[in-house]
Amino acid sequence: MFRLHHRLHNTIFIIALAVFLITPASHSQGSNKDTTTAGTRSLFDGKTLDDWEVTDFGTQGPVHVKDGAIILGTGDGCTGIRYKKEVPKIDYEVTLDAKRVDGYDFFCGLTFPVRDEFCTLIIGGWGGTVVGLSSIDGLDASENAWSTYKKFTNNRWYHIRLRVTGENITAWIDDYKVVNLDVEDHKFSVRPEVVLSQPFGIASWKTTAALKNIYIKTLK
Repeated sequence: MFRLHHRLHNTIFIIALAVFLITPASHSQGSNKDTTTAGTRSLFDGKTLDDWEVTDFGTQGPVHVKDGAIILGTGDGCTGIRYKKEVPKIDYEVTLDAKRVDGYDFFCGLTFPVRDEFCTLIIGGWGGTVVGLSSIDGLDASENAWSTYKKFTNNRWYHIRLRVTGENITAWIDDYKVVNLDVEDHKFSVRPEVVLSQPFGIASWKTTAALKNIYIKTLK
């Protein structure tokens, strides 16, 4: 009986030791989570526009929240929203999901600060394919050398990421890099149509757009 009890005790000890070795410590899991979310702020709760205001372009279509997304209705020009709280001027990253529901032009015109200047990331402009920054040294996304072209499918979500640092501006669509610009020796501005989006806003042009999962992260 003693030998059986001794063997059973040893077996239980070995199993417990194995479980301990392969299971991550709870404090390590907590530290990883805190590191991942540090400095990240959600700008849209999926339900209301409490932290946003409809931009009074004078040409805007209806704006509302539906199924967890902000809907920018088709207007006679720009339709957009402007964030009412402060955002960083440099060293930050913005992520969001956007799609063109109906229309033919840009469904995400993201206006953002670059220190004391402003610029707009255009997704799908000038007939639906231009991607780039408006404006660099007075040249908009259809004119400057840092733009590219991409075909977009209506009613398909695209993940957009914009990073602004003291050295460069970088942007991705679905992990594909579409903008990579050194900021030194360049001047940034916005087109007159989206001046009211400053300092931080999102607009569409004669297009119904949907936006969700909007976050901003401060970079160290």
